[in-house]
Amino acid sequence: MTENDLIKGCIRQNPNCQRMLFEKHAPKMMGVCLRYANDTMEAEDIMQEGFIKVFQYLHQFKFEGSFEGWLRRIIVNTAIRHLEKKKIHFKDIDENGSEAPQLAPYAYAHLGQEDLLKLISQLPDGYRMVFNLNVIEGYSHDEIAEMLKIQPGTSRSQLVKARKMLQEQITQLQQIAV
Repeated sequence: MTENDLIKGCIRQNPNCQRMLFEKHAPKMMGVCLRYANDTMEAEDIMQEGFIKVFQYLHQFKFEGSFEGWLRRIIVNTAIRHLEKKKIHFKDIDENGSEAPQLAPYAYAHLGQEDLLKLISQLPDGYRMVFNLNVIEGYSHDEIAEMLKIQPGTSRSQLVKARKMLQEQITQLQQIAV
């Protein structure tokens, strides 16, 4: 059964198709949710809420472009709405904020994907959300500002602060390893 067949079966509300589609995409979408959540339970809540929306709006999928991209956008938006309920506060700063600190490439060389994801998960909610949206998902600061109802400068400053915090965490890990 092709993915399009699964999607069409889900639109007809076939429970087997829904289960198969969920099982096919859940592991990757859980990874997305974990980047936004504070812990596994919160990530599972976000994913469950996201898949409910996916099945509710699946009839709007146009079969143009990537289904996974469409699904990811719903999951990311669900994570944003979930975190908004937690009343994340962003501090506005001057649009001409300082540039993000840069780490030498070797600083990342000894970090595995899981190590980096763990460091990202330890960022404060606002930093983590902007970091994920910009660095991982590829959204511009203007797009992030619109999604989060903040100023583009706030998005930039949150990214600078997130990178600085990550740099400090990586430096601490390197000092421990020496």
